[in-house]
Amino acid sequence: MHLKKWFDKGMTTQEYIESMQVNQESLLSIFHGYQLSQEAKQVTQASVGKGIKAVVLTADWCGDAMVNIPVFLKLTQNSLMECRFLIRDENLELMDQYLTNGRARSIPIILFMDENGEELAKWGPRAQEIEEVVSSYKTSLPEKDAPTYEKEFKETFLPKMHQLFKEKSTWAAVEKDLLTVFKTFPSL
Repeated sequence: MHLKKWFDKGMTTQEYIESMQVNQESLLSIFHGYQLSQEAKQVTQASVGKGIKAVVLTADWCGDAMVNIPVFLKLTQNSLMECRFLIRDENLELMDQYLTNGRARSIPIILFMDENGEELAKWGPRAQEIEEVVSSYKTSLPEKDAPTYEKEFKETFLPKMHQLFKEKSTWAAVEKDLLTVFKTFPSL
C-alpha cells in the first residue's frame, strides 16, 4: 500500500493522544515541559509549505514512543507538518517493512513523505545517542535465559530507563537526531 493510503488510514494527533490509556500523562508532561531549541525552530520553519507529512507507527505502552513522540510533535507543530498515527500491532503489513536490524518490530517508526506520498525519510526507533546509553544499560543484564534476568530487568533496567526518559538531555538528544532528518528535506 502506498504511504499516502497509510496516512489517510491513521489517527490524527488528537485522536491518538485521546486514545492513550498507558502513557498519556507522561507523554503530555514531556510535551508541555519541552521547548524547542533555536536551531530546531529555524530548521523546522524551513519545512513549512512543502507538503511534507508523516506517518508514525507506535503503541501507547511503548516507553520510547512516550519520550520521542512529544519531541517529534513539537517539531511538527513548528513546521505545520501533518502527521497520522498507526498502532503497530494493527498495521503489521507496514511495520514489517521497517524492522529494526531486520527482525525487531521496534517503535516508534516515523515515515516522512512528500506531497505525492513518496517516502523522503525514516526515523526511529531511538536517537543514536540514546541507543548507545540503552545498550550500555543492557550490558549489565544477565542473559535472557538466566533465572535472574526478569528480576534484574524489572529492578535495575526499567528504573534506569524511566529516569533516562525524564531527563531534558534525553529530549535534546531526540530533537538533535530528528533534526538530521528535517535537514535532508528538499528545498523548493
